[in-house]
Amino acid sequence: MMNKQVDLVKDPVEKLFIGYLLPSVSATMVTSIYVLADTIMIGKGLGADAIAALNILLPLFSLFFGTGLLFGIGGSVLLSFCFGKGKKSEGNRYFTVALLCNSLIAILYVLLGEFFFYPIVTALGSTETTLQYIEEYGKILVIGIPCFMFSSFLQAFVRNDKAPKHAMIAVIAGGVLNIILDYIFIFILPYGMKGAAAASVLGSFTTCIILLFHFWGERNNLKIVKEKWKLSYFYSYAGIILKNGFSSFLVEMSSGIIILLFNIQLLKYAGDIGVTVYTIISNTAIIVMSLSNGVSQAAQPIIAVNHGAGKRERILKVRKIAGITAFSVGLIITLLGILFPKTVIEIFLHPTKEIMELAPRAILIYFCSFGGMAWNNFYSNYFQAVLKPAKALIICFVRGIAFSGVLVYLLPIFLKLDGIWLTMPITEILTLGVVWIMLKKERE
Repeated sequence: MMNKQVDLVKDPVEKLFIGYLLPSVSATMVTSIYVLADTIMIGKGLGADAIAALNILLPLFSLFFGTGLLFGIGGSVLLSFCFGKGKKSEGNRYFTVALLCNSLIAILYVLLGEFFFYPIVTALGSTETTLQYIEEYGKILVIGIPCFMFSSFLQAFVRNDKAPKHAMIAVIAGGVLNIILDYIFIFILPYGMKGAAAASVLGSFTTCIILLFHFWGERNNLKIVKEKWKLSYFYSYAGIILKNGFSSFLVEMSSGIIILLFNIQLLKYAGDIGVTVYTIISNTAIIVMSLSNGVSQAAQPIIAVNHGAGKRERILKVRKIAGITAFSVGLIITLLGILFPKTVIEIFLHPTKEIMELAPRAILIYFCSFGGMAWNNFYSNYFQAVLKPAKALIICFVRGIAFSGVLVYLLPIFLKLDGIWLTMPITEILTLGVVWIMLKKERE
């Protein structure tokens, strides 16, 4: 459906949105594919303690993918905006600066991971039970940091360069390879957690390689600008990219921050078994976030280009379609969890009696947040696409840090373990109120 004749300013927005939707959802499922495949294979093959260890490391996945999105979405939205105004050279300057920034930060993360591994995992909540699993998985994870960062970075630019199907193929290929290697390394070869980590790195590496082929294609408009950059000039472009991409970074990081805070509280109120149950929930939440990001990013190029062209009515139409789609995705997963909690549990591991006593109620409560989660995430991306990063940042901050950070410590004082599970449903309701106020002011 998406070809080189597509016109984001003139073609029907319904047709454009549908054409971008499947490729975009497939592309944004990259985090879910890698983490979900590892979780299921590890849970079935290595047991509850192993997936608890993986959950402790999940904030690092959020950091790596989120940083790729920081420069990828931050730069690609600006690229689309410039292309909408017919300024391709200016758009490619943003691409060049974003590429360099992403490369430098990837090197920094690898060095930090190599030299400060144990202080980092200790801060994340490692215990005597989980440390061995964390060591095996985490040390290979560090080697693969550039692969994770560039998979999310490159797919953002390739998708905004009107090649969403190419991004989709790259992610699917890497994800399928990851699943196959997970099975081989865990169930056939005795590699355990090391094998699961290697499968994730190799899958992400494959995604990057396939995405790179776009740059040699006939439809490629992405070029590295080779000119003498004044330092102040470079800082100016980098600053704009960071400002516009920070909300995407915070969206991804908010998931990691929430997981970190929940892990700390659950270790206090329920021990390792609580973290194991939360692993099931957090993986499902990652799926919801990935799907809603896919919906958002299907709308994002259309909104950004039309914003550059001054087409307000088209922006509002695609906003309505995408908002309804995002909310529906979250609602469907909520209903599945409420109706089939045991099935959800058994997807991830062979449950013990202790897990079955704790998990169904946790799923029933927490899953009620998913409709609001998808809706709030979409509007954060919407404000970013229309170059209102301050509003996007506010949504991300109140949802991912302020409301959830306070409630996860406050509610358990009165409601014990139920208070932890209620944190996100209440957080999403409060965030919906913030979004409603923003939209009301925008209409005034």
